[in-house]
Amino acid sequence: MTDNHDRGLQFDLATLIGRRRALSLLGGAGLTLVACAPSTTTSNSTAPITTSSYAAGTTAAGTPLEAIPEETAGPYPGDGSNGPNALTQSGIVRSDIRSSFGSSTRTAEGVPLTIELTVQKEDGKPYAGAAVYLWHCDINGDYSMYSDRVRNENFLRGVQEADSSGRLTFVSVFPGAYSGRWPHIHFEVYPSLAEATKAGNKITTSQLALPETTCKEVYGTTGYTQSVQNMARTSLKQDMVFRDGTDRQMATMSGNVQSGYTASLTFAVEG
Repeated sequence: MTDNHDRGLQFDLATLIGRRRALSLLGGAGLTLVACAPSTTTSNSTAPITTSSYAAGTTAAGTPLEAIPEETAGPYPGDGSNGPNALTQSGIVRSDIRSSFGSSTRTAEGVPLTIELTVQKEDGKPYAGAAVYLWHCDINGDYSMYSDRVRNENFLRGVQEADSSGRLTFVSVFPGAYSGRWPHIHFEVYPSLAEATKAGNKITTSQLALPETTCKEVYGTTGYTQSVQNMARTSLKQDMVFRDGTDRQMATMSGNVQSGYTASLTFAVEG
């Protein structure tokens, strides 16, 4: 892992605001240390077909919603706030984020995952033209641009612009589980593509949680062995981000390990 980790955790904790502040006052001593655990396997499996259809606490587009909680960007955002900046690099605007762009074309391995997001305002109106920067760890729990094994990669990072319905899609692979965190995906929302690609003023930073049923199905395949152990040591109630609830952040899942999964989330931002 990168030596930036300890510095990154302080960065994490310093940014926990609002609803996190109350929790830290009551139980701050119990915060879990976040670390990316190594894994030695990198191939995908041919596990028996199982179909996951997990309807989480998401809401149909057009329904007034409370804004998604503001969360830490974590120690590996790649947005220039804590080290390297992927947002200003040519090639960052793409739907398929499985491969690196630029000097490397390495492709991240893992069970296929499509991420479908719908961005709206709190009154239920679609946020047309909003831009989402999304990133997550790889099958080993490593983050491109930071972790030693993938420091020279920029895969599993990308920006997409919402259409007139506020919808956008990323094609990726299912992230691994690393020590101290529940399986998750990071994202930042910007008012426009122009703002996102200059790392301008963001509207919000949050995280998407992945449901336990699907995680267990995926982590039963080859390549995710370490994730089984890491996930077993951290519950949603222990997770430093999700322990106060995931009603606005838990993805709705469909699919299976053979054909891949789709994670869907409709969420609102202020404005």
